[in-house]
Order: sequence, then structure tokens, then C-alpha cells
Amino acid sequence: MSLACTLFAPLDLRVTQYQADEPGEGEVRVRLGAGGICGSDLHYYEHGRAGIFALRAPFIPGHEASGIVEAVGPTVTRVKPGQKVAVNPSHPCGHCSYCREGRGNLCTTMIFMGSAAIFPHLPGLFREHFIVGEKQLTPIDEPDITLGEIACAEPLSIGMHAILRAGSVFGKTVLITGGGTIGCMTVIAARIAGAAQIIVCDIHDRALNLAQQVGANRGVRIDQITPEQIADCADVSIEAAGSPAAVQTCLKATRRGGTIVQVGTLASDMLFPANQVMSRELNYVGAFRAHAAFDWAVQAIRTRRADVRALISAQLPLSQSKEAFDLARDRTRHTKVQLVLS
Repeated sequence: MSLACTLFAPLDLRVTQYQADEPGEGEVRVRLGAGGICGSDLHYYEHGRAGIFALRAPFIPGHEASGIVEAVGPTVTRVKPGQKVAVNPSHPCGHCSYCREGRGNLCTTMIFMGSAAIFPHLPGLFREHFIVGEKQLTPIDEPDITLGEIACAEPLSIGMHAILRAGSVFGKTVLITGGGTIGCMTVIAARIAGAAQIIVCDIHDRALNLAQQVGANRGVRIDQITPEQIADCADVSIEAAGSPAAVQTCLKATRRGGTIVQVGTLASDMLFPANQVMSRELNYVGAFRAHAAFDWAVQAIRTRRADVRALISAQLPLSQSKEAFDLARDRTRHTKVQLVLS
């Protein structure tokens, strides 16, 4: 029997057992290498929902993962047993209008592993073995790239997609609210895209120090300054904190005619100051998951053009899933906590 991290209700997370399946045609059985606990996983753990997606049955979370190929089904040619792989949790249909437009992240029938968006819930990746289609896997042959680094491809792709949605940031000043995993991944993405100045706002010194370590030029304790001190300082602002106060920071900091990209998940009842968007001609856009940016992220990590090692703060065995989730809740001590098999 194999182990899985299963969430039954808010704060009710247990390690359960299940029978691992055999891969079918075009499928691959992967053994977990590392699985990163994301902010949405913590929302499910703490509240039983992430944004508009609520738990309706016991659920295996997890969508940031790497692994080792254990077995392949008939017709599989992309990977072979023993290879390290990056796992893309997205499985768009490839046929709807959004997929045909190259926006597969908006697919109308998206299958996204580790999300409660559909019911019955599709199991996520926090389990000892899982079956995925070969198209969702990218083999990693570089011996010095660890399974922990590879598991960071999905969150890095979120940062890269956010920068893509912002348009060109080359030579511009980019402000990012939130120095957590996604904020830091967006710092890396903005640096790769040629931003001239990157400012990160947070209320924790550790988060700001880490953001500067991965490429930010300046860290700002947003709780210790007045709004006027950051007014009109940025061409582009990325909201990566999921906080109404962070949205206000972006609105204040973004120059007239600039762009704000919302990445964080905000409360559904938040009041939105639309008149500021109108009167200052701000471009306010959303960034949801990623599409082609996943492949970009894998390539950036495998060459260490994106060095994500500083963001991995702890790795705990799958058998200690609850302890790992509780560690991940403490942003003053941890950034990316990962589940591993040993």
C-alpha cells in the first residue's frame, strides 16, 4: 500500500493508504520526489476552500511536484523509468476556444491536479505514487538539479505568467507586494525579463531579505512607511500577497497609465476602488495559473538561470504531512516547505 496526505476538513489532515494503479496507454506512474506546499494548499487546510473552490469530500492536495518515473504505459516515448521529471499539474483539453488561442490555463474543461474546482475531486500530488499523462512530464537529465528544485517549476511558472500578463518590463520599475514564494518567484521572473528596478513590499523582514537574495533591488516594510513614500514609484505592480491592503499599495504605487497584475487570491467580498483604475487609466489584469510559462520555468531551473534553492526552507517526509503544513503556515520562519518520501 502507498501513502497519501488526505484532507478531510479544515485542520483535519491525515496520512492515509491507497493501492497504486498501473499506467494505461499514454500514462506514466511517477514516484513522488518533492512536493511543495502552496498558499492554496494552506487555504484548503485552514479554511476548507481556496477562493471559490470548496472541499466537498476527502481530498488529496498538492500541485507542485517532481518525481522519478517508475513505470510507463503503452506508446509512452517521452520519458523512461528512472528519469527525474517535472510534473505539470495542468491538463487542458486542447480543443476549446481558449486552448486554440494559446490560453490553455483558461480551458473550459481544465483538469488541474490538487484543485477542488471539479467534483468528484481529482487527487493531487501529495501521495507516494501518481498516474499522469506523458505530456505532463518533462525529463530532467542534469545530475546536479535536485528534485526539490524541480518541484519549484510550477510556482516559478506563476511568476513568469504574471510578468507575461504585465507586458514588457524591460528597463522598467516593478513593485511586488508579498515576499512569499510567489512574490520571490515573480522577482526571479522580472529579473530574467530585464526589469531595471524591483521593489518588494512585505511586513516581515525575513521575506524581504529573501526577496533581495533572489534579485530584488529594494525591500520595503510596508507597515513602517506612509503611503506617500511609495506613491507613483512603479511602472508595473504585481499583487502577490492576496491581501486587500496589498491591492491598495499597488494602486498607490503604480504610476498613471501603468499596469497592475493580480496574482493573489482575494476575499470575494472585498470592495474594489474601480474609480482609481478609471481616473488614472490603470491597466488592471488578472494572472491565473500558467500555460507555456511552465516549460519556460523548467528550462530556467535546469540551467539555474533561475536559482530557487534559497526558497526551499524545509523538507519533511510524507508521513509527517500535518507537521509540514503547520510549518508552512509560519511565514516568519519558512518560505517553501516540501514533502518528500525520505
